[in-house]
Amino acid sequence: MLAEIHIDGLGVISQASAQFHEGLTVLTGETGAGKTMVVTSLHLLSGARADAGRVRQGAARAVVEGRFSTATSSARTVEEVDRLLESTGAQRDEDGTVIAVRTVSSDGRSRAHLGGRSVPAGALAELTAPLLTVHGQNDQLRLQRPDQQRHALDAFGGAAIGSLLDKYRNLRAQWIEARDELDERTRSGRELAQEVDRLEFALGEIDAVAPQPGEDVEIVGNVRRLTDVDSLRSVAVGAQTALVGGADPDLGGDAASEAAGALDLLGEARARIESSDDPQLTVLGPRLAEAITVLTDVSSDLAGYLADLPSDPGALDTLLGRQAELKSLTRKYAADVDGVLDWAAQARERLSRIDVSADALAALTVRVEEAASALAAAASALSRARTKASVKLGKAVTTELAGLAMGKARLEVVVRPIAAGAQDPSTLSVDGAAVHAGSAGVDEVEFRLAAHSGAAPLPISRSASGGELSRVMLALEVVLAGAESSATMVFDEVDAGVGGRAAVEIGRRLARLARTHQVIVVTHLPQVAAYADTHLVVDKVDGAKGADSGVRTLTDEQRVVELARMLAGLDDTETGRAHAEELLATAMADRGN
Repeated sequence: MLAEIHIDGLGVISQASAQFHEGLTVLTGETGAGKTMVVTSLHLLSGARADAGRVRQGAARAVVEGRFSTATSSARTVEEVDRLLESTGAQRDEDGTVIAVRTVSSDGRSRAHLGGRSVPAGALAELTAPLLTVHGQNDQLRLQRPDQQRHALDAFGGAAIGSLLDKYRNLRAQWIEARDELDERTRSGRELAQEVDRLEFALGEIDAVAPQPGEDVEIVGNVRRLTDVDSLRSVAVGAQTALVGGADPDLGGDAASEAAGALDLLGEARARIESSDDPQLTVLGPRLAEAITVLTDVSSDLAGYLADLPSDPGALDTLLGRQAELKSLTRKYAADVDGVLDWAAQARERLSRIDVSADALAALTVRVEEAASALAAAASALSRARTKASVKLGKAVTTELAGLAMGKARLEVVVRPIAAGAQDPSTLSVDGAAVHAGSAGVDEVEFRLAAHSGAAPLPISRSASGGELSRVMLALEVVLAGAESSATMVFDEVDAGVGGRAAVEIGRRLARLARTHQVIVVTHLPQVAAYADTHLVVDKVDGAKGADSGVRTLTDEQRVVELARMLAGLDDTETGRAHAEELLATAMADRGN
């Protein structure tokens, strides 16, 4: 529910605050005092488009701050709010409430904050969706739209229609996917066949070369070694000769150049030391033994290195030829061999999904037909459920209209299929008729009102006056109250064009709705205001800097004065106040029943 709202610099309101409680709260005031600005502020907190023209003249910006409580909300609503707070990093206040702020600058820029964090305006819409429903005067016009009428019927149908609608939408998505794929394959079969040829040629070329992962890098190293093989062999032989002795290749390798190697010299040194009895010499023997072991290992490694050096004179030409083959692939498909292999894997995956054969098209056609059949069955079930609910909704609203001084009025809710056009791509055969399969089903819903007995039911856009339309919308809200999850319902002059007994009945219905919802009503009718649990008034004061409005909560005595003012401006007469007291007492007694 809405706990509190604070407004700065919005319209005629320079600064105002109001606290809201459970039950029915009414806002009254003189025409032009700024009552509608309170509703405008709630629209802003609901993420509506910001209008710089709403910023108070001379103010740099308008700021609206709302405090919402979920203490009386359903577990599902609390879960939705907590999920949003977690995703945005927002925090609840110390008392557990959630603070939302919307700022609109005079240049049109807008900012939103939720729980101390800057968020997109859409986040405020997510917050208020389960907490707040605002019905302004424009909602009466929207009620005339078929999509809004269908939405109201679906809301009345509850989970029964909701589950069927979800199933229909899922099947429709599958049908559209299969249908579009078939259309694409039929339309672009030649292009797909050409793509198959290109992919198969490329894969044949790659398979003929048969590159191995990292092969190009390995070949570069081997080519470098082969290019320098003679110098590398000379270095390794020289090092090995220095270790084990023999003919030095740098001296021509003749017998005169025979020399002892390092291992022979170390062995001789070790033997001489071990032949001594002097402890200071013999202690060096183990160290010489370690050195001999290390040099022996190095000599073995050098021998292995020499054995691995290529001795085939044509090995270099072979590697260079292989390198040229790999480069022919990397020039076409990727920067290196590993990239070529990745490209080939993707090409094979693409080929596995392209099938332009007649069998493939036939199989896809069957898939489309099966999806259409399943969708048609779901659409038919949804239509039947809507038709059944439409009868109940029409009767329920008609009953409510009788209580709103429209006792002879009758609302009919008509559900009929949407005929498909000649070139409609979403044509679906349902129960033998070609219909348009839209995102919300194959039905259009129309509210028809017979304003009095004997009158033919006509679309409410043609048959309902402004006052009647207001009462139809209120009757719908009362009927839908059990289906809607919003904790707070706001009505902006829902009683427009209404007076007399009908006004009393509207007040009674709003009070009844307030038993299960927090209801906030902007009204000009004293008969409605008399039913309020809390009465707020918007005052306007004309000063040197222009008009300024504020919001205050009325005491019981002040309520009498305000109701008397609303009764044709009789607030300064005893008769007017007596009439107001009588009206207030009657409403309170009515509420107690």
